[in-house]
Amino acid sequence: MKRTRIKVYGVVQGVGFRPFVLKLARSLCLGGWVKNTSECVEIELLGEESRIREFIKKLRTSHPPLARIVNIEITSDEEYAKEIIDFRILKSERKISSRKEDLWIPPDVGTCDDCLRELFDPKDRRYRYPFINCTNCGPRFTIIISLPYDREKTTMKAFKMCEKCQSEYDNPDDRRFHAQPNACPVCGPRLKLLDRYGRVIPGDALENAIKILKEGKILAVKGLGGFHLAVDALNAKAIEELRRRKRRPHKPFALMAFNLERISKFAFLSEREKEDISSPIKPILILRKKKTSILPEVIAPNNKYLGFMLPYTPLHYLLTEKFEALIMTSGNLSDEPIIY
Repeated sequence: MKRTRIKVYGVVQGVGFRPFVLKLARSLCLGGWVKNTSECVEIELLGEESRIREFIKKLRTSHPPLARIVNIEITSDEEYAKEIIDFRILKSERKISSRKEDLWIPPDVGTCDDCLRELFDPKDRRYRYPFINCTNCGPRFTIIISLPYDREKTTMKAFKMCEKCQSEYDNPDDRRFHAQPNACPVCGPRLKLLDRYGRVIPGDALENAIKILKEGKILAVKGLGGFHLAVDALNAKAIEELRRRKRRPHKPFALMAFNLERISKFAFLSEREKEDISSPIKPILILRKKKTSILPEVIAPNNKYLGFMLPYTPLHYLLTEKFEALIMTSGNLSDEPIIY
């Protein structure tokens, strides 16, 4: 029986890497542990050499889709006389490192298909919950305070998980196993709608926000990494007022629509563009405008193209659901830094 130590560098925290390692090790009947550190993910394996080789092979080729391995360091002992113990996840460890290139912070990831199905399933306990997420999607970069990536080192530390969320978090077979932003309507963040003076507007925040947009007003939406200023994309007067206030007389505005079908009403989408715009990073794509588009010219004056994106958070899905499209532009004055 051998003991092997592995250090994995790259985007390997906040992407379901430890749960993946746990399941892989157990499937190969290997003992040992895995833990996050502020430098990397560390793994110790105890077992037969052939099984350890198989583990390393699958570590390189079958890791979670959001992970990006930059480097793997492997050290092995000769015969190591120790009884195999069950593989487990250890408490994370903070290390002082001079190797800044080792500190990879995972990016925020757009809502995955599984969470999206739950969001619109009336039977699901997270039905229409605007902060739904799992190991495969949701905030990462935006909520991290420091590494290693654990809940107490994120802004989610203020929210204690309820019994059901904690059960998911602790279950190796659950999609939310060690999902640090895990939350639900019982224990997680909630929406508030504030007026221009910072006073809470009573009533259902989401319904009132949609009403405000339909009335042609400007809504500041706190997303991931910053604020969007949103207006109804079919309301030319509202868009002109947004241009005046944002001091942006001509530059095109970005648009967000609920799905590909709505985007295709206004712009052409090739198969490659459909694939790109639907990817987890949820980019803004510059698309060729259709002559039949009913969007006001003021969105992109004298321009044959439109910049479209799909929603990347549950809140954006819930807002865009009620509109053909929304203007979603950064909540800062033109050429100024992002207001977060």
